[in-house]
Amino acid sequence: MKTLIELSAEIVAFLMLGGVFILVLTGFPIAFVIGSVAFIVGNLVFGPTTTYHILYSRFYDLSLNYPYLAVPLFTFMGVILQHSGITKDLYESLYEVLGRLRGGLAIVTVVFGTILATCLGVIAASVTILTLIALGPMVTRGYDKPLAAGTIVASGTLGILIPPSIMLVVYGPQAGISIGQMFMGAVFPGLLLAFAYVTYVIVRCWLNPALGPALPADQLTPFSMQKVWRLLKSLVPPIFLILAVLGTIFSGIAPPTEAAAVGCLAAVLLAVGYGKFSIGLLKHASIETLRVSAFVVMIAALCYAFVGVFMSAGSGDVVSSLILAVPGGKWASFAMIMAIVFLLGLFIEWIGIVFIIVPIFSPILSELGFNPLWAGMMICINLQMAFQTPPMAMSIFVLKGTAAPELGLTMADIIRGVIPFVLIIMVVLFLCTLFPQIITWLPEKMIGPAH
Repeated sequence: MKTLIELSAEIVAFLMLGGVFILVLTGFPIAFVIGSVAFIVGNLVFGPTTTYHILYSRFYDLSLNYPYLAVPLFTFMGVILQHSGITKDLYESLYEVLGRLRGGLAIVTVVFGTILATCLGVIAASVTILTLIALGPMVTRGYDKPLAAGTIVASGTLGILIPPSIMLVVYGPQAGISIGQMFMGAVFPGLLLAFAYVTYVIVRCWLNPALGPALPADQLTPFSMQKVWRLLKSLVPPIFLILAVLGTIFSGIAPPTEAAAVGCLAAVLLAVGYGKFSIGLLKHASIETLRVSAFVVMIAALCYAFVGVFMSAGSGDVVSSLILAVPGGKWASFAMIMAIVFLLGLFIEWIGIVFIIVPIFSPILSELGFNPLWAGMMICINLQMAFQTPPMAMSIFVLKGTAAPELGLTMADIIRGVIPFVLIIMVVLFLCTLFPQIITWLPEKMIGPAH
């Protein structure tokens, strides 16, 4: 026989989680959904006075969270770089070197997307740039449309995993993990995903050359040192930016928030060097930064409130007991957590997922004995699939909205192309489970300040 308190906590958990799931399906913005559920259920369970106190204390805690300053800084850096002019030269240089291979354009797209990920850290920007630069050339050269679309979506989504990633900046403080260590822990999984994508493209195009034909012989130009020099020259700006951000973190010169400011300066210098910097660009970048930062802070504040009500009602213990009671030991419990994250990714934006699940799941993962950094990175890798699995598939919708109508790309083409890449992410998750050093080795080599 359950006590009234235990029963109450279970009912609150059902009302809050069920309420979010149902209201998300109505199409209302996730911030309003989460905030409304927290406010209504809080008033029903605690009354207005206690509910307002919970909301106020959670909002106040968020306002003092220093690491979140990295969000507007990395956003500003990404917007400046998006308009700096470094992207087109780099793509063309890569294509000159790799275009003669079967599937060469798709391979270039993955490599280019990986380099973009180290510069931007914002999904919409990466997918938009890849679509504008790569989709047209692939389709007009006879590439399979699903393969072209899947390559762009998967490569563009790497920007949310490979540092400097906004998702890692948001995740770290929630789980009490150093953002610097999150950045370093994401490097090898991100590169492993990119390598797996390239391998998939090579194998598919080798088995069926019609999917990604090589350049015709009459369009090939002789290999020359001039091509190599152009490629090396086009790689200088991204390398400069990587050293400015990740170099300062890894060497211990500055923690991530301050490194983000260094990245902003580097991005501005690159824009000046390419002759693209102007007052108009500065205004556009500032407004976009304000928009994204306000969006993040609003969702963060309301998710903080949601979790505050949820935990105060004892519902966190209900979820913990449910997961810990799964038969099969700690790995079965971990698999259940990963399955929940995947299912949430189908319906809720990543930022809402992170702010809701991390405070609830982090204590459970620690109790199960998992390394917090490894477990956190596994969740972040898992969330790569959230951007590529409808109905809440941001990368897919950005690609569809950016693609030129005359290319004839359908939503069915995109979804068919994305499925193999989602399966690849699952394989990488399995590899990181078998070999956790893929995630943990580089953070263990960090020196100096990590926070």
